[in-house]
Amino acid sequence: MGRILAIDYGQKRTGIAVTDPLQLIANGLTTVRTADVLPFLASYIKNERVDTIVVGYPRQMNNLPSNAVKYIDPFVRKLKAVYKDKEIVLADERFTSKMAAQAMIEGGAKKKTRQNKGIVDMVSAVIILQSYLESRNYRH
Repeated sequence: MGRILAIDYGQKRTGIAVTDPLQLIANGLTTVRTADVLPFLASYIKNERVDTIVVGYPRQMNNLPSNAVKYIDPFVRKLKAVYKDKEIVLADERFTSKMAAQAMIEGGAKKKTRQNKGIVDMVSAVIILQSYLESRNYRH
């Protein structure tokens, strides 16, 4: 069984989270510059078995895609072209940045750490992945 990798894709930075090989626990992996995300993924997937890639997909309160999808859709198309053997899943990412900030506060992170947008992006990816895992378990 391979890992599940989650991506919080942003215009400048992209947060990445991954499960353990048993697909039970979501962990923050890293934050990379968005320009470097495809080479990073290629390297990671070369060294680790990944079955599924979950991409955070921003929606508005009325459930319609937000304006940010104009950046995410081309990225998702590239992922699907490069990783034909992987399941590519879009996951609702509404409120993940706020949830990440709140989780960091509750976890005792110092203000300086909470202001590090790279860490917030990585925690957002963990929340996207954890939500995906919970929804998948709920369906089974």
